[in-house]
Amino acid sequence: MLRPDDLYEIVDESVATGPAATPKVLVHSLDGFMDAGQAGRVTADHLLETLESRLLARFDVDLLHDYRARRPEVTFSEDHFTEYTPPQLNLWLLTDDAGVDFLLLEGPEPDNHWNRFAGAVRQLIELFNVTLTIGVHGIPMGVPHTRPLGLTAHATRSELVTRSNIWDGEMRLPASAGTMLEVRLGEAGKDAMGFAVHVPHYLAENRFPGAALALVHAISAATGLLLPSKALLDEAAVTGRMVDEQVESSDDASAVVNALETQYDAAAGSVSRKSLLADSTPSAEELGAEVEQFLAELNREGDK
Repeated sequence: MLRPDDLYEIVDESVATGPAATPKVLVHSLDGFMDAGQAGRVTADHLLETLESRLLARFDVDLLHDYRARRPEVTFSEDHFTEYTPPQLNLWLLTDDAGVDFLLLEGPEPDNHWNRFAGAVRQLIELFNVTLTIGVHGIPMGVPHTRPLGLTAHATRSELVTRSNIWDGEMRLPASAGTMLEVRLGEAGKDAMGFAVHVPHYLAENRFPGAALALVHAISAATGLLLPSKALLDEAAVTGRMVDEQVESSDDASAVVNALETQYDAAAGSVSRKSLLADSTPSAEELGAEVEQFLAELNREGDK
């Protein structure tokens, strides 16, 4: 039977480890189950691109990944294949703009060995003296891109959740490796939390940098890490203008966005509760039909 430490190898042994090591935060973004707007993926890429980084450990992806379910890409060049890019699940040491070190775990969500994966992450948490683990991703919501993006926060201790969520009661959801990891860390008495940014459902299949920007700000607020955001802010502004242009050029898309704005404002208390039930509010099926063409046009615009 495989042990958790059979799933990874330490690459950089020069970093101080054990209880005497400097306390650190670990951020994780695992691609796979759900990441609307590529929010978690863009967040991880942004941090790696803008901050000093060192590879600390790599996971054995061959044990964890289902290649037939999520096939890596390869380039065909005239008469031969080149540039095969295998999936990688890596743990990085990053340094924020104030010189504070933290960890980033990023790559494809494991398809196999979830419990051993959680045990492996717990070992790495203890090895590098991680005191707080934070998962990030995006979820599609019936909200307009013209309003501030909401966040759903969750944690192993209620004291860690400092913002109100829109959800009441309980619901049963499909699990992911990231949510399972949070459960296991909570059972082990470790502090873990996460943020799911609410991405307009008509943009869920597109790269939406504003969602990653919201996650970066949420991580900074929760941890005190000084994380750069200007590149995301600039990209989000460009994307926002492009989406606005597409919406303005389509009466159907404008109607959808206007209806979502009415819903959003009513829920926020800026208009009467009655407007939530207005006859002009489209159903989920109507929304999906209206935005299908809008998405196609947006993708074509992004390819130019």
